[in-house]
Amino acid sequence: MPHVVLLRSLHPEVEARLRAEPGYTVETLLKPTPENLPKAMEKAEAVIVRATPINAEFLSFSPKLAIVARHGVGYDAVDVPELTKHGIPLTVTAEANAPSVAEHALTLILTIAKQIRTFDINTRAEKWSTVDAPTAYDVAGMNILVVGFGRIGTRVARLCAAFGMNVIVHDPFIPMNTVKGCGYRYAKTLHEGLAQADWVTMHCPAHAENRGMVNAEFIAAMKPGARFINTARGSLVNEEALAAGLKSGHVAAAGVDVYSTEPVPASNLLLNAPNLIATPHSAAGTQQGMYRMGMSAITSIFQHFKGELDEDMVINKEVLRGNR
Repeated sequence: MPHVVLLRSLHPEVEARLRAEPGYTVETLLKPTPENLPKAMEKAEAVIVRATPINAEFLSFSPKLAIVARHGVGYDAVDVPELTKHGIPLTVTAEANAPSVAEHALTLILTIAKQIRTFDINTRAEKWSTVDAPTAYDVAGMNILVVGFGRIGTRVARLCAAFGMNVIVHDPFIPMNTVKGCGYRYAKTLHEGLAQADWVTMHCPAHAENRGMVNAEFIAAMKPGARFINTARGSLVNEEALAAGLKSGHVAAAGVDVYSTEPVPASNLLLNAPNLIATPHSAAGTQQGMYRMGMSAITSIFQHFKGELDEDMVINKEVLRGNR
């Protein structure tokens, strides 16, 4: 009888579906802490995790754990080699959050271009004229560099193209002909793309090699007055460098949903930088996105205990090959 521990609740319909599955027992920790985790994990054979670190210490009090299902696609807080050492697969919800994050990225772009925040403040203050507001502008005809052409980046490219933007793609893992076949320009190097872009939007996964890739050099390579969007991972950005770019005006504006430390502290330099639209890592958190991610996570668990786990959802695939 598999026992599943949820580290924070799921979409209500998804959690009801999981609890209705014959032979399964479920426990939910609404607020996982170092104090309540060890007892909850004593009997856990599966865990659905969001931000809780999964590492050697976590595994030391999880003796029966057979699968870790990530509620999302990023797994910065998961020690994958440690899971692999224990023969435990890590799954992600590969396609589930892509539409939600792509729409959020476009929302940040349009919020900046159309000066939504400023107009809202002025309207409430009975300033009906737009004279005192920064000039809004159209995005049609502007160049946007999409860094990372995966599940989310491809969707962002399509949405931007639909708004008349000229899409440039940089992704060293995607063939040039694939990008050109989609109707977009291909930037062989990051700096080539940055030099052309009026907008830069990040959609690449975070790993040790690209940590802090948006640094002072990256910012300097951007066109003066370009705008920056990040709905990927906070670890991609040197926040001090981005804040400096915003303060100098070299970066005209930025929309940021992810941060180096979350929840983001008030001391974060970005929060005091001008022309920043900040959201609380909420891009994937739509009603539909939460449902899709939850269903994907519990489906992986069901499949695992049937011996039918989908390899496409597994990060450390070598674990599966060793068990088959």
